[in-house]
Order: sequence, then C-alpha cells, then structure tokens
Amino acid sequence: MLISPAHAQSLGGSGALESLLPLVLIFVVFYFLLIRPQQKKQKQHREMLQALRRGDRVVTAGGIIGQITKVNSETELTLEIADGVRVKVARGMISDVLAKTEDQEDEEDNEKEPESADKDKKS
Repeated sequence: MLISPAHAQSLGGSGALESLLPLVLIFVVFYFLLIRPQQKKQKQHREMLQALRRGDRVVTAGGIIGQITKVNSETELTLEIADGVRVKVARGMISDVLAKTEDQEDEEDNEKEPESADKDKKS
C-alpha cells in the first residue's frame, strides 16, 4: 500500500467534524428563517386573542365577519354577524381584528369634552 494505516486514520478524524458542519449550518438557517418568525407570529396572535373585547369587529378562521357582542368565557365569544343573528365562536378561531373599540374611559372623556367646550363658548 502507498499510504500507511496510521496516516489514513488521522485524515479521517477531521472529516467527521467537516461532515457535521453543513448540518449545523442548515439548522441555523432554518431557525432564523422559519422557526423564529413563526414563534413571533404565534405570540402576536396570542396577544391579539387576549386583547379581544366587546365591540371589536373580527374575522373568524372560516371567513365570517362579525362584531363581538359578548365575551362568554376565556375560550368563547358571541359574534353578531347580521342584525339579530348571533353565533358562538371559540376564541382561538378568530384570525384577525378589523376594528378595535376605544376604551370605555376614552369614550367617556370624549363625551365630556364637547360639553365643557360648549360651556366655555356660552361664557
């Protein structure tokens, strides 16, 4: 033989490390391009579901658009999809919020401001 057995074994040891390197690189690319963005999207969806309240206009996973009339429980909502037509929906099936309602306090403040403005005009 032209190559001694000891020399051939020393060359093979570094090949194992080199063969793992592409697998590690593929995993890193998958993590940053697929796994991490999906986790961010899931977190945003969870936060959106927690922020749902009465009066919000939403779209369900089935494409039904409605307004939340009642939050029944942590997992269930009642939507009004037409005049007098109400449907119970699982909270997890809400895919998007079309319009958010303002806070109750903000609405009360907005109602009070025009009254005080009217009093200023009369004075």
